[in-house]
Amino acid sequence: MAALTTPEEAFESRTMRKVGLRLIPFLVLCYFIAYVDRVNVGFAALTMNRDLGLSTAAFGLGGGLFFVAYVLFEVPSNLAMERVGARIWIARIMITWGLVGIGSAFVTGPVSFAVARFLLGAAEAGFFPGVILYLTYWFPKAYRARIVAMFMVAIPLSSFFGSPLSAALLTLDGTAGLRGWQWLLILEAVPAVLLGLGALALLPSRPASATFLTQEERDWLTTRLDTERRSAEAASPHAAHGFGAVRAVLASRQVWLLAVIYAGSSATSNTLSLWMPQILKGFGLSNLETGLLNMIPFGIASAFMIFWGLRADRSGERIWSTALPLALTSLSFALTLLTGSLWVTLVLLSLVLLGNYAIKGPFFALATETLPPAQVAAGIAAINTLAHLGTGAITSLIGVLREQTGSFPIALLPLCALTGLGCALVFWIGRHRGPERGLRVAAPAARG
Repeated sequence: MAALTTPEEAFESRTMRKVGLRLIPFLVLCYFIAYVDRVNVGFAALTMNRDLGLSTAAFGLGGGLFFVAYVLFEVPSNLAMERVGARIWIARIMITWGLVGIGSAFVTGPVSFAVARFLLGAAEAGFFPGVILYLTYWFPKAYRARIVAMFMVAIPLSSFFGSPLSAALLTLDGTAGLRGWQWLLILEAVPAVLLGLGALALLPSRPASATFLTQEERDWLTTRLDTERRSAEAASPHAAHGFGAVRAVLASRQVWLLAVIYAGSSATSNTLSLWMPQILKGFGLSNLETGLLNMIPFGIASAFMIFWGLRADRSGERIWSTALPLALTSLSFALTLLTGSLWVTLVLLSLVLLGNYAIKGPFFALATETLPPAQVAAGIAAINTLAHLGTGAITSLIGVLREQTGSFPIALLPLCALTGLGCALVFWIGRHRGPERGLRVAAPAARG
């Protein structure tokens, strides 16, 4: 990284470092717990499915219903956050999903399992796009790919650290009359409630109210962000607001293309987090061995996504930074059809996740730079919502294909096709966009 050469650059670097250190660690921890609570049912399933009489298809259906609720409530949740403020709304989401997660430990069969997953999706809806929107209140465009990557590293870290923890919690089977999977769901949901309460104290709504910055730093950051917003608004003077923005983004071809692209990444993240413990368990491993091996692909992906997000910001390039990881993901999925080896499968799944998580920083930087400012809240939520329609469908489809064919590589083929399609669409967007429309962003500007 080039050395700082001016007082203005030093001031900017110091200000953004303070913002990052105050906001990102807490938000990463929140998303870490959110994702643990979303996917820990994948480990619970190692014993829960037998106890509840859940077939593979019924488990997949419950997983899919999570995303049905997520889709239904996501856009209204994100618009509500704009009205009531990020601090209060993010806290509300976390407390609600923590309580629902605790209640999920007391399901008794396929129907109550399906209802619990639906309610958990409704509770969590809006958290991710809400935080992405919140980050645009604090970070200028030139910082967003790396910041989104740092935030979203919580996803692979949730499986990296959550896998051995979940496997260990299964050993509490019989304690206080509860099964191991019940302890797993309860103890991993409690932190969400505590962090929700913490959000009320730790998350300022806007830079203008940030007491951890000096007055000069607040003024500089507010001016920088307002200048970028006005510039973008001048380029889209007739952009709609509120629910009008929802209608506008749903009528936008770009939003639909971006949603299809992100659907491959979203579906891969969620379905592998949910199904990979069962894929590895199918090689005859114990629960503890499954937990330890499940860590490896997610640990590799965690490190690489930070590197790739930094690279994308330093180069200012978005199209290749998004397309190449999608290509790697699709190819690695296809190659799982050619092996029955545990270790080769583990290598290929590591490459799948390495590519899959690398996309997230540059993709959302590209998306936020593309949408008019008045439509960013609705646009991010719409992209994430439409993408999760595919996620929910594929989660259920994998359960059906696995039950009918007995093969996880065949069941994963829809993910191979969707990520391959996403790669092609990224290049299509690249051909129809010029540099002035967000293919490349400028390096961080100096103060002044």
